[in-house]
Amino acid sequence: MPDLAVATDSIADRFTRWCEIVVARLPLGLDRVVPPTLLGFALINSFTFGVDLVLLTLFHGWWNWPVPVSITVAYICAFGLAFVLNRTFNFHSHAPVGRQAAVYVVVVVINYLAFILGLGSGLTALGVEYHLARLLAGACEAIYMYSAMRWIVFRKTTPAA
Repeated sequence: MPDLAVATDSIADRFTRWCEIVVARLPLGLDRVVPPTLLGFALINSFTFGVDLVLLTLFHGWWNWPVPVSITVAYICAFGLAFVLNRTFNFHSHAPVGRQAAVYVVVVVINYLAFILGLGSGLTALGVEYHLARLLAGACEAIYMYSAMRWIVFRKTTPAA
């Protein structure tokens, strides 16, 4: 008879366990510094960043939409996907989605203005190729977004006594 605990594991549980195993094997004491959610965030957001770049290429490179419009539409699609994947697979949040989504929108708007349009479009306007500009802006945005998602959007709250 199969073990019910194993049989009822979700894909999200297996993803988290895999991140924990990988982080536990990091050398030089990094396993005590790097939380498994950072690895999960890196994997999920690398995937959604790839989605963002594919959409950016489609919108600007193939359809010749203006860079700011292309960046905006690709960004909205990618960040919607990132919210769902991080909420489900990485942070395992069961908090009300409405409040989290509202906070996430504020975090994303700040990120969008500062890094995506500000830095991304600014670098493009200065002559940096638009893919490279997006990569540079993406590096800055990754630090900001992980911090905001871990400590603001999906923060662990303790129930009131």
